[in-house]
Amino acid sequence: MKSLNSLTRKLAIAGLVSVAFVGSAVGADKKYEGITLTLASQNDQFAAVLAAIAPKFTEETGATVKVDILDYGSLLTKTTTDFVGGTAGYDLVTMDIVWAGQYAENKYTVDLTAWMKRDAAELKLDDIYPTLLNALGHWGDKQVAFPFAGYANVLAYRKDLFDAAGLKAPTTMEELVEAAYKLTDPSKKIYGFVANGQKGPAVAQDWMQYNTEMGGSILGADGKPALNSEANIKSLTVYKDLFMKAAPPGAVNYDWGGREESFRQGIAASMQTWSVGAPGYYDPAISKIVDKVAITTAPRGAGLPKLYGIGGWGMAINAGIKDTQKEAAWAFIKWLVSPPIHKEFNMMGAGSFLRKSEMTDPDLLKKFPFLPVIAETFEHGDGEYRPRIPQYPEIQDLLGTAVNDVLVGNADPKKALDAAQEAAAKLF
Repeated sequence: MKSLNSLTRKLAIAGLVSVAFVGSAVGADKKYEGITLTLASQNDQFAAVLAAIAPKFTEETGATVKVDILDYGSLLTKTTTDFVGGTAGYDLVTMDIVWAGQYAENKYTVDLTAWMKRDAAELKLDDIYPTLLNALGHWGDKQVAFPFAGYANVLAYRKDLFDAAGLKAPTTMEELVEAAYKLTDPSKKIYGFVANGQKGPAVAQDWMQYNTEMGGSILGADGKPALNSEANIKSLTVYKDLFMKAAPPGAVNYDWGGREESFRQGIAASMQTWSVGAPGYYDPAISKIVDKVAITTAPRGAGLPKLYGIGGWGMAINAGIKDTQKEAAWAFIKWLVSPPIHKEFNMMGAGSFLRKSEMTDPDLLKKFPFLPVIAETFEHGDGEYRPRIPQYPEIQDLLGTAVNDVLVGNADPKKALDAAQEAAAKLF
C-alpha cells in the first residue's frame, strides 16, 4: 500500500509523538553522539511512525535519524542515483522486496550476512518468520537488507453484503470472481471488486498477484520471461472483464490510495490488498465499514497449493558511506526490529509485522484482531509471485503499460502481452 492512514497522517503533522517505550536492544551510553543518519523511506504508513520514534533512538544512542519520506517512484530513482553516483546522501534505505536482485548484483548496499550471524542472539532471528527473512532482502548468499515491515496479501471483504447474499468468504479465485459479479449493483453504488488500474507499478503489481492466484507466472521454468503464456493471457482476460463489469467507475485510474479509499468508503465489496492497510478499515475517522469488514486469507485458484503472497520492506545500509555511519545504521536497524520497539512500532499503527511473537501478543491482538490471518499467510508465504530478479523494474514497467492498455480498451490481452514479452526477452 502506498498511502498513509489517518493515524500516520496525524503523526506526520505532529512531528513527534509522546509514547511510553520499553527498553531496547541498544544501550544508553550515547556511543553514536554527533552522528546523523539520513533514512530514505517509502511513504507507506510506517514512514511517519519511523519519523515519530526516531527521537527515542537519539535519546538512547546519541545518533540523530532524519527520515525523508518519498513516493515509490521517487524513492527508487533518488536512491539509485545516490548509489550509482557514490554521493552517500542516504545512509539507510527502505528496500522493496522486489529490489533485492538489483541491489545484490550492483552491490548497492552492505551485505549484512556476517553481522546477522554475529548478532543472531540479539536479533532473535528464530522469532522472525523464515519466509520474511528469505524474501525481504535476501538474494543468493547475501542479505542486502534486513526485514522490518512484512506485508501479507489478504482479502478484505464486506461481511454484511456477503451474508445478505448468502455468500461465504471466497476461498478460490473462481468463487471470488463469481461473488464480484453477483454483488455488483450500480444502482446502489456497490461494486463487487476493486483493484489498481493505474498505468505503471500500481496496475502491474495488482495484476501480478491475481495472475499467480489464477495459475499464471511471470517467468517460465527456465527463469526467463513468459509474459504471453496461455495462463497469463487467460488471467488478463478475466481481469479485464472484472474491471468492465464489477469495478467502480474510474478504477482504471486507481492506484493504492484510490483502491483503499473506495473500499473504506463502502463502494467495493471485496479487495485483495496488503495487510498494512487493514488497521485503517477499523478506524472510524476514515472508514465507513468499521463494523462490516472482515479479513481472510487471499483466495487461490482451484486445485492450487496453499501459498499466499507476501511482500514488504527491508532496511538497507548504503555501501558507500563511512564505516562509522554503517555501524550506527546497523545499531538503528537492530533497535527498530527488537521485540519491544517493533511491538510499539506496530501499536502506533505501522502495520508492519515481522515476528511470530507479535501474532500472539495480547495487546496487538486486541488492537488488530486479524493477526491470525497474517500469521497463516506468513507461514505459507510466497515472495516470488513478483519475480525478485535484477530485471524486475523493467518488467514491471512493461506490464504496467500492457495491462493498463488492456483495461482501457487500447489492446486485447494477447496482443498486449505479446508485445511485452518481445521487449522483456531483450532484457535477458
